[in-house]
Amino acid sequence: MKTIIYSPGDPAGIGPDLFLSLFNEGFFKFIKANIVCLGDKKLFDSRAKELGYNFKINSYTEINDINEKIGYLEIVECPDITSGTLNAINSNYVIKNLDFGIDSCIKNKDYGLVTGPISKENIIDGGYLFSGHTERIMQRTGSDDVLMLLASERLKVALATTHIPLSKVSKSITKELILNKVGILNRELKSKFNIEKPKISLLGLNPHAGEGGKLGDEEIRIIIPAVEELKAANIDVSMPLSADTAFNKNLLDETDAYFAMYHDQGLPVLKALSFGDSINITLGVPIIRTSVDHGVALDIAGKGIANNSSLKNAFIAADNLI
Repeated sequence: MKTIIYSPGDPAGIGPDLFLSLFNEGFFKFIKANIVCLGDKKLFDSRAKELGYNFKINSYTEINDINEKIGYLEIVECPDITSGTLNAINSNYVIKNLDFGIDSCIKNKDYGLVTGPISKENIIDGGYLFSGHTERIMQRTGSDDVLMLLASERLKVALATTHIPLSKVSKSITKELILNKVGILNRELKSKFNIEKPKISLLGLNPHAGEGGKLGDEEIRIIIPAVEELKAANIDVSMPLSADTAFNKNLLDETDAYFAMYHDQGLPVLKALSFGDSINITLGVPIIRTSVDHGVALDIAGKGIANNSSLKNAFIAADNLI
């Protein structure tokens, strides 16, 4: 049976709230796959009470024992179930749940993974070397490369680099990186989104895409040679575009996906147009993984006002992709 595993992220944030709100709405009856929510039942029972919900979801300790549409799977006890306040002691709980979800999807191709929001800082404070879900999935699956794609009905944005300091971006942009990641994007736009001939708009690294080398030469030395090689391989990718004009209406309408050079180059546009409705999809790995487009939102955890649209779309996407 097809199964979606939900790793709710940090227990202090809205990851548990969103799952409970979807259950309360009866949303999961529209999902074909079974739903396995990873986490300590005490956490969810406490949060449900805090949110004013009155329902029961059964818990299990073995995934193969779950014999109903929806169930909790208790992998490890949550040390601190308090909403709204991060506690680094929970980092092991978060990582154990995430790793279990990844490993389960590796073993069973009928499984998909949906992830809730995490606090990278809190996990690091708990003693882990951690830079994000995407990087953890790449490491855990033994993948050669990985690509983060943020997607909504309005647009899709893939990232050459993800969670690294801006000062390291330029040195990270190589011809090989662009060839590999645009190649992944092109293949998976075809296989996952059924786009026969993807049109990819690639952003330059520097302002005005380097202005012919006057504002930086990475476009001339690295990016344009990579694009020429991709075009020779029959991939429809643009020459480097100036990011400040690349999202105009005409180009938006013509583009299947944008390829941005760093995290905050393309995502502000996507989130301005689609925040709360977009999702994060990990490409280039042998599992299906989707996620929300937002953070832990500590200020509204436990208050019953979190918008569940992104998680709803993440479940729908995972259900369609498995």
